[in-house]
Amino acid sequence: MLYSIFIDPFVQMAGAPDLLVQTIWEGTVSGVLYALIALGFVLIYKASGVFNYAQGIMVVFSALTLVGTYQKLGGLGFSGPGAAFLALAFALLVMFILAVTVERVVLRPLVNQPDIILLMATFGVTYFLIGFGEYVFGGEPKQMIAEQLFLPKGATEFQMAGGFVQLQNIDVAAAVIAVIMIIGLSAFFQYTRIGRALRAVADSHKAALSVGISLNQIWIVVWFTAGIVALVTGIMWGARSNVSFALEVVALKALPVLILGGLTSIPGAIVGGLIIGIGEKLGEFYWGPLVGSGIESWLAYVIALAFLLFRPQGLFGDKIIERI
Repeated sequence: MLYSIFIDPFVQMAGAPDLLVQTIWEGTVSGVLYALIALGFVLIYKASGVFNYAQGIMVVFSALTLVGTYQKLGGLGFSGPGAAFLALAFALLVMFILAVTVERVVLRPLVNQPDIILLMATFGVTYFLIGFGEYVFGGEPKQMIAEQLFLPKGATEFQMAGGFVQLQNIDVAAAVIAVIMIIGLSAFFQYTRIGRALRAVADSHKAALSVGISLNQIWIVVWFTAGIVALVTGIMWGARSNVSFALEVVALKALPVLILGGLTSIPGAIVGGLIIGIGEKLGEFYWGPLVGSGIESWLAYVIALAFLLFRPQGLFGDKIIERI
Protein backbone atom coordinates (compact mmCIF):
# COMPACT_ATOMS: atom_id res chain seq x y z
CA MET A 1 0.00 0.00 0.00
CA LEU A 2 2.70 2.48 0.99
CA TYR A 3 4.69 1.51 -2.09
CA SER A 4 1.69 2.33 -4.29
CA ILE A 5 1.15 5.69 -2.60
CA PHE A 6 4.76 6.81 -2.90
CA ILE A 7 5.81 5.21 -6.20
CA ASP A 8 2.79 4.70 -8.48
CA PRO A 9 2.01 8.42 -8.98
CA PHE A 10 5.55 9.12 -10.20
CA VAL A 11 5.36 6.14 -12.55
CA GLN A 12 2.14 7.60 -13.98
CA MET A 13 3.78 11.00 -14.40
CA ALA A 14 6.68 9.49 -16.32
CA GLY A 15 4.42 7.30 -18.44
CA ALA A 16 1.99 10.06 -19.48
CA PRO A 17 3.81 13.41 -19.70
CA ASP A 18 0.87 15.00 -21.53
CA LEU A 19 -1.43 14.39 -18.54
CA LEU A 20 1.25 15.76 -16.21
CA VAL A 21 1.54 18.97 -18.24
CA GLN A 22 -2.26 19.26 -18.41
CA THR A 23 -2.54 18.88 -14.63
CA ILE A 24 0.23 21.40 -13.96
CA TRP A 25 -1.40 23.90 -16.31
CA GLU A 26 -4.78 23.61 -14.58
CA GLY A 27 -3.05 23.99 -11.23
CA THR A 28 -1.18 27.05 -12.47
CA VAL A 29 -4.42 28.77 -13.51
CA SER A 30 -6.01 28.04 -10.13
CA GLY A 31 -2.81 29.12 -8.36
CA VAL A 32 -2.67 32.48 -10.13
CA LEU A 33 -6.30 33.17 -9.21
CA TYR A 34 -5.61 32.14 -5.60
CA ALA A 35 -2.68 34.55 -5.61
CA LEU A 36 -4.93 37.34 -6.88
CA ILE A 37 -7.37 36.75 -4.01
CA ALA A 38 -4.49 36.62 -1.52
CA LEU A 39 -3.21 39.92 -2.89
CA GLY A 40 -6.39 41.61 -1.63
CA PHE A 41 -5.68 40.31 1.88
CA VAL A 42 -2.06 41.46 1.69
CA LEU A 43 -2.87 45.00 0.52
CA ILE A 44 -5.39 45.64 3.29
CA TYR A 45 -3.22 44.09 5.99
CA LYS A 46 -0.14 46.08 4.95
CA ALA A 47 -2.03 49.38 4.97
CA SER A 48 -4.25 49.03 8.02
CA GLY A 49 -3.05 46.02 9.99
CA VAL A 50 -6.52 44.49 9.53
CA PHE A 51 -6.86 40.88 8.46
CA ASN A 52 -9.88 41.26 6.18
CA TYR A 53 -11.84 38.04 6.49
CA ALA A 54 -14.46 39.64 4.22
CA GLN A 55 -12.17 39.49 1.15
CA GLY A 56 -13.64 36.13 0.16
CA ILE A 57 -17.24 37.33 0.18
CA MET A 58 -16.16 40.51 -1.62
CA VAL A 59 -15.17 38.28 -4.55
CA VAL A 60 -18.67 36.78 -4.60
CA PHE A 61 -20.52 40.04 -3.96
CA SER A 62 -18.70 41.94 -6.71
CA ALA A 63 -19.32 39.16 -9.25
CA LEU A 64 -23.00 38.97 -8.28
CA THR A 65 -23.28 42.74 -8.65
CA LEU A 66 -21.86 42.53 -12.16
CA VAL A 67 -24.03 39.62 -13.30
CA GLY A 68 -27.15 40.89 -11.56
CA THR A 69 -26.78 44.34 -13.08
CA TYR A 70 -26.25 42.88 -16.55
CA GLN A 71 -29.38 40.77 -16.18
CA LYS A 72 -31.40 43.78 -14.99
CA LEU A 73 -30.23 45.78 -17.99
CA GLY A 74 -31.20 42.88 -20.24
CA GLY A 75 -34.69 42.94 -18.73
CA LEU A 76 -34.90 46.64 -19.62
CA GLY A 77 -33.96 45.93 -23.23
CA PHE A 78 -30.25 46.79 -23.02
CA SER A 79 -27.72 44.18 -24.13
CA GLY A 80 -24.41 43.76 -25.89
CA PRO A 81 -21.11 45.56 -25.18
CA GLY A 82 -22.79 48.70 -23.93
CA ALA A 83 -24.71 46.84 -21.23
CA ALA A 84 -21.55 44.93 -20.24
CA PHE A 85 -19.60 48.20 -19.79
CA LEU A 86 -22.44 49.75 -17.79
CA ALA A 87 -22.61 46.68 -15.54
CA LEU A 88 -18.85 46.76 -15.03
CA ALA A 89 -18.88 50.49 -14.23
CA PHE A 90 -21.72 50.00 -11.75
CA ALA A 91 -19.89 47.10 -10.07
CA LEU A 92 -16.80 49.31 -9.67
CA LEU A 93 -18.97 52.08 -8.20
CA VAL A 94 -20.48 49.62 -5.71
CA MET A 95 -17.02 48.46 -4.62
CA PHE A 96 -15.95 52.10 -4.13
CA ILE A 97 -19.05 52.78 -2.02
CA LEU A 98 -18.26 49.65 -0.01
CA ALA A 99 -14.68 50.88 0.56
CA VAL A 100 -15.87 54.28 1.79
CA THR A 101 -18.54 52.70 3.99
CA VAL A 102 -16.11 50.26 5.60
CA GLU A 103 -13.64 53.07 6.31
CA ARG A 104 -16.28 55.37 7.81
CA VAL A 105 -18.42 52.83 9.66
CA VAL A 106 -15.94 50.10 10.63
CA LEU A 107 -12.32 51.26 10.58
CA ARG A 108 -12.52 54.86 11.74
CA PRO A 109 -14.41 54.14 15.00
CA LEU A 110 -12.10 51.21 15.78
CA VAL A 111 -8.73 52.93 15.32
CA ASN A 112 -6.20 51.71 17.92
CA GLN A 113 -8.48 48.90 19.05
CA PRO A 114 -7.00 45.39 19.54
CA ASP A 115 -6.48 43.33 16.40
CA ILE A 116 -9.07 40.74 17.45
CA ILE A 117 -11.78 43.42 17.49
CA LEU A 118 -10.87 44.55 13.97
CA LEU A 119 -10.89 40.92 12.81
CA MET A 120 -14.34 40.35 14.30
CA ALA A 121 -15.52 43.54 12.58
CA THR A 122 -14.57 42.03 9.21
CA PHE A 123 -16.63 38.95 10.17
CA GLY A 124 -19.53 41.34 10.61
CA VAL A 125 -18.87 42.83 7.17
CA THR A 126 -18.81 39.29 5.73
CA TYR A 127 -22.20 38.29 7.05
CA PHE A 128 -23.72 41.65 6.21
CA LEU A 129 -22.64 41.22 2.58
CA ILE A 130 -23.99 37.65 2.54
CA GLY A 131 -27.39 38.76 3.84
CA PHE A 132 -27.54 41.89 1.70
CA GLY A 133 -26.40 39.97 -1.38
CA GLU A 134 -29.05 37.27 -0.89
CA TYR A 135 -31.70 39.95 -0.38
CA VAL A 136 -30.78 41.83 -3.56
CA PHE A 137 -29.67 39.03 -5.89
CA GLY A 138 -31.30 35.94 -4.40
CA GLY A 139 -29.57 32.74 -3.38
CA GLU A 140 -29.69 30.96 -6.73
CA PRO A 141 -26.44 30.51 -8.71
CA LYS A 142 -26.09 32.90 -11.63
CA GLN A 143 -24.40 32.15 -14.92
CA MET A 144 -21.67 34.49 -16.09
CA ILE A 145 -21.43 34.11 -19.86
CA ALA A 146 -17.93 34.64 -21.20
CA GLU A 147 -19.14 36.57 -24.25
CA GLN A 148 -20.76 39.17 -21.99
CA LEU A 149 -17.29 40.11 -20.75
CA PHE A 150 -15.44 39.65 -24.05
CA LEU A 151 -13.65 36.56 -22.78
CA PRO A 152 -12.67 33.93 -25.37
CA LYS A 153 -14.40 30.58 -25.76
CA GLY A 154 -13.11 27.27 -27.04
CA ALA A 155 -9.78 25.59 -26.48
CA THR A 156 -6.32 25.31 -28.01
CA GLU A 157 -4.58 21.95 -28.32
CA PHE A 158 -0.88 21.22 -28.41
CA GLN A 159 0.54 17.88 -29.40
CA MET A 160 3.30 16.37 -27.33
CA ALA A 161 4.72 12.95 -26.55
CA GLY A 162 1.92 10.61 -25.60
CA GLY A 163 -1.04 12.76 -26.62
CA PHE A 164 -2.43 16.29 -26.56
CA VAL A 165 -2.50 19.11 -24.03
CA GLN A 166 -5.70 21.14 -24.12
CA LEU A 167 -5.72 24.72 -22.88
CA GLN A 168 -9.10 26.33 -22.40
CA ASN A 169 -8.92 29.82 -23.90
CA ILE A 170 -10.78 31.30 -20.96
CA ASP A 171 -8.15 29.82 -18.61
CA VAL A 172 -5.38 31.38 -20.70
CA ALA A 173 -7.16 34.73 -20.56
CA ALA A 174 -7.68 34.40 -16.80
CA ALA A 175 -4.01 33.64 -16.21
CA VAL A 176 -2.84 36.51 -18.43
CA ILE A 177 -5.22 39.04 -16.86
CA ALA A 178 -4.29 37.94 -13.35
CA VAL A 179 -0.55 38.23 -14.09
CA ILE A 180 -1.01 41.69 -15.65
CA MET A 181 -3.03 42.81 -12.65
CA ILE A 182 -0.47 41.53 -10.16
CA ILE A 183 2.38 43.23 -12.03
CA GLY A 184 0.38 46.45 -12.40
CA LEU A 185 -0.53 46.60 -8.72
CA SER A 186 3.04 45.84 -7.68
CA ALA A 187 4.33 48.68 -9.89
CA PHE A 188 1.60 51.03 -8.66
CA PHE A 189 2.42 50.54 -5.00
CA GLN A 190 6.16 50.56 -5.65
CA TYR A 191 6.58 53.64 -7.84
CA THR A 192 3.59 55.98 -7.35
CA ARG A 193 3.02 58.60 -4.68
CA ILE A 194 0.06 56.70 -3.27
CA GLY A 195 2.13 53.54 -3.22
CA ARG A 196 4.90 55.24 -1.26
CA ALA A 197 2.31 56.59 1.17
CA LEU A 198 0.90 53.10 1.61
CA ARG A 199 4.33 51.69 2.39
CA ALA A 200 4.85 54.50 4.92
CA VAL A 201 1.53 53.65 6.57
CA ALA A 202 2.50 49.98 6.63
CA ASP A 203 5.77 50.80 8.40
CA SER A 204 4.24 53.10 11.02
CA HIS A 205 0.84 54.76 11.31
CA LYS A 206 2.17 57.43 13.67
CA ALA A 207 5.13 58.27 11.42
CA ALA A 208 2.84 58.51 8.40
CA LEU A 209 0.51 60.87 10.25
CA SER A 210 3.47 63.02 11.32
CA VAL A 211 4.38 63.74 7.68
CA GLY A 212 0.82 64.59 6.68
CA ILE A 213 -0.39 61.29 5.20
CA SER A 214 -4.13 60.77 5.68
CA LEU A 215 -4.83 57.31 7.00
CA ASN A 216 -8.49 57.61 6.06
CA GLN A 217 -7.73 58.31 2.40
CA ILE A 218 -5.15 55.53 2.25
CA TRP A 219 -7.58 53.04 3.73
CA ILE A 220 -10.26 53.98 1.21
CA VAL A 221 -7.78 53.59 -1.66
CA VAL A 222 -6.57 50.22 -0.41
CA TRP A 223 -10.04 48.81 0.26
CA PHE A 224 -11.21 50.01 -3.16
CA THR A 225 -8.15 48.42 -4.75
CA ALA A 226 -8.93 45.20 -2.90
CA GLY A 227 -12.48 45.52 -4.23
CA ILE A 228 -11.17 45.79 -7.80
CA VAL A 229 -9.03 42.71 -7.22
CA ALA A 230 -12.09 40.91 -5.86
CA LEU A 231 -14.15 41.93 -8.90
CA VAL A 232 -11.54 40.71 -11.39
CA THR A 233 -11.17 37.45 -9.48
CA GLY A 234 -14.94 37.01 -9.32
CA ILE A 235 -15.19 37.54 -13.08
CA MET A 236 -12.51 34.95 -13.79
CA TRP A 237 -13.90 32.32 -11.40
CA GLY A 238 -17.47 33.09 -12.42
CA ALA A 239 -16.70 32.72 -16.12
CA ARG A 240 -15.29 29.24 -15.41
CA SER A 241 -18.32 28.22 -13.33
CA ASN A 242 -21.53 29.69 -11.95
CA VAL A 243 -21.49 32.64 -9.56
CA SER A 244 -22.94 31.74 -6.16
CA PHE A 245 -22.17 32.16 -2.49
CA ALA A 246 -20.46 28.76 -2.59
CA LEU A 247 -17.65 30.58 -4.42
CA GLU A 248 -16.62 32.03 -1.05
CA VAL A 249 -15.24 28.62 -0.08
CA VAL A 250 -12.95 28.73 -3.11
CA ALA A 251 -11.93 32.30 -2.26
CA LEU A 252 -10.91 31.23 1.24
CA LYS A 253 -8.23 29.02 -0.32
CA ALA A 254 -6.26 32.26 -0.16
CA LEU A 255 -5.73 31.63 3.56
CA PRO A 256 -3.28 28.73 3.03
CA VAL A 257 -1.65 30.86 0.33
CA LEU A 258 -1.05 33.63 2.87
CA ILE A 259 0.38 31.16 5.38
CA LEU A 260 2.83 29.89 2.77
CA GLY A 261 3.87 33.22 1.30
CA GLY A 262 3.65 35.51 4.31
CA LEU A 263 0.89 37.91 5.25
CA THR A 264 2.73 41.05 4.11
CA SER A 265 4.47 39.85 0.95
CA ILE A 266 3.16 40.37 -2.59
CA PRO A 267 5.77 37.97 -4.09
CA GLY A 268 4.81 35.54 -1.33
CA ALA A 269 1.17 35.66 -2.45
CA ILE A 270 2.23 34.73 -5.98
CA VAL A 271 4.55 31.89 -4.98
CA GLY A 272 2.14 30.58 -2.35
CA GLY A 273 -0.73 30.63 -4.84
CA LEU A 274 1.23 28.58 -7.36
CA ILE A 275 2.31 26.06 -4.71
CA ILE A 276 -1.27 25.56 -3.52
CA GLY A 277 -2.83 25.55 -6.99
CA ILE A 278 -0.39 23.07 -8.56
CA GLY A 279 -0.08 20.99 -5.40
CA GLU A 280 -3.80 20.37 -4.99
CA LYS A 281 -4.27 19.47 -8.67
CA LEU A 282 -1.39 17.01 -8.61
CA GLY A 283 -2.66 15.56 -5.35
CA GLU A 284 -6.21 15.12 -6.63
CA PHE A 285 -5.21 13.58 -9.96
CA TYR A 286 -2.37 11.28 -8.90
CA TRP A 287 -2.86 10.57 -5.18
CA GLY A 288 -6.64 10.95 -4.99
CA PRO A 289 -7.47 7.50 -6.40
CA LEU A 290 -5.05 5.90 -3.92
CA VAL A 291 -6.10 7.57 -0.66
CA GLY A 292 -9.67 8.60 -1.46
CA SER A 293 -11.21 11.37 -3.51
CA GLY A 294 -11.65 14.91 -2.28
CA ILE A 295 -7.97 15.68 -1.70
CA GLU A 296 -8.37 18.98 -3.51
CA SER A 297 -10.70 20.27 -0.80
CA TRP A 298 -8.27 19.77 2.12
CA LEU A 299 -4.71 19.36 0.80
CA ALA A 300 -4.06 23.12 0.79
CA TYR A 301 -4.76 23.30 4.52
CA VAL A 302 -2.48 20.34 5.26
CA ILE A 303 0.34 22.06 3.36
CA ALA A 304 -0.35 25.26 5.32
CA LEU A 305 -0.28 23.33 8.61
CA ALA A 306 3.14 21.92 7.74
CA PHE A 307 4.43 25.45 7.10
CA LEU A 308 2.98 26.69 10.38
CA LEU A 309 4.92 23.99 12.23
CA PHE A 310 8.29 24.65 10.58
CA ARG A 311 8.14 28.21 9.20
CA PRO A 312 5.19 30.08 10.75
CA GLN A 313 6.17 33.42 9.16
CA GLY A 314 5.90 31.94 5.64
CA LEU A 315 8.43 31.84 2.84
CA PHE A 316 8.70 35.62 2.46
CA GLY A 317 7.40 36.84 5.82
CA ASP A 318 9.52 38.59 8.38
CA LYS A 319 10.43 36.57 11.44
CA ILE A 320 9.00 38.24 14.53
CA ILE A 321 11.45 38.52 17.41
CA GLU A 322 10.14 39.77 20.74
CA ARG A 323 12.77 41.03 23.14
CA ILE A 324 12.13 40.85 26.85
